[in-house]
Amino acid sequence: MRKFAPLLLLSMAHCSPAAILNATVPTTGLSITRDVAFGPRPDQRLDIYRPQGAAGLPLVVFFYGGGWHSGNRGMYLFAAASLARTGLVVVVPQYRLYPEVVFPDFLRDCAAAAAWAQTRQVSLGGGGGFFLMGHSAGAYNAVMLGLDPSWLRASGGDTVEVNGVIGLAGPYDFIPANTPDVAGSFPEGGPATQPVNFVRADAPPLLLLAGTDDTTVKPRNSVTLAARARAAGGQAELKIIPGLGHVGLITAMAPVFRWRAAVLHDVTIFIRAHASTDSPSVPKPVPKPAATSPSRVMPQGPD
Repeated sequence: MRKFAPLLLLSMAHCSPAAILNATVPTTGLSITRDVAFGPRPDQRLDIYRPQGAAGLPLVVFFYGGGWHSGNRGMYLFAAASLARTGLVVVVPQYRLYPEVVFPDFLRDCAAAAAWAQTRQVSLGGGGGFFLMGHSAGAYNAVMLGLDPSWLRASGGDTVEVNGVIGLAGPYDFIPANTPDVAGSFPEGGPATQPVNFVRADAPPLLLLAGTDDTTVKPRNSVTLAARARAAGGQAELKIIPGLGHVGLITAMAPVFRWRAAVLHDVTIFIRAHASTDSPSVPKPVPKPAATSPSRVMPQGPD
């Protein structure tokens, strides 16, 4: 697929990048259900990707990024379908954005969607473990729901039943007032807005991935969160991937860019390790791209 990457980049200059990237991902063998309501509001909708005949699989709720002011669930078919093709049920919810809402309302939307999926996972083809995942702002959302039990609890869910949380290039330790692009989404700021302040020994295991070339969300966010989680007695696996930027980390999940980094491989291995022990099915491991430079890996557990 690597030889087609230049043609894909050329096409992206003339079409929606997300639409072009989504078109490269095969969906054969998948069942895709769109616009499923997870609440009474018209905007409370989600899409579900799963292998046909799914039963007893791990379920992943994936939150898209966009700085809490842009993005939509349809843009991330390439990520959701890639995950589903490894043997996962993947739920991609919509959540409200700035300026319609500010913190913490977008978290409440995410929590409502996650609790909806958690309480229905068996009927959705899941039951083999429940995971939260996101990229960028979506990684923040996933990690906040995993670390602070109050969000899921308020929506009828439970972090005790979360097997793991996966964050790709997430902002976990920042000062909103000093970050112009997102300051409007966090008008009050303060410690309660930062995931690093909610680490705990009994939190779900974390997988934190970041790229060395990310200038949008600096890798130190992932480094700091991993260190804080371990210091609190929790589990955190940290991988800093050489040569990848902010967007490159998530697009590496698509087949045409998968040679750039083993992101999908790392995610599926983490899910296999933390899926329910009585699950009849676990996701198929994705082979590591041969041309990928080795990640710098920080092992799980306290330092």
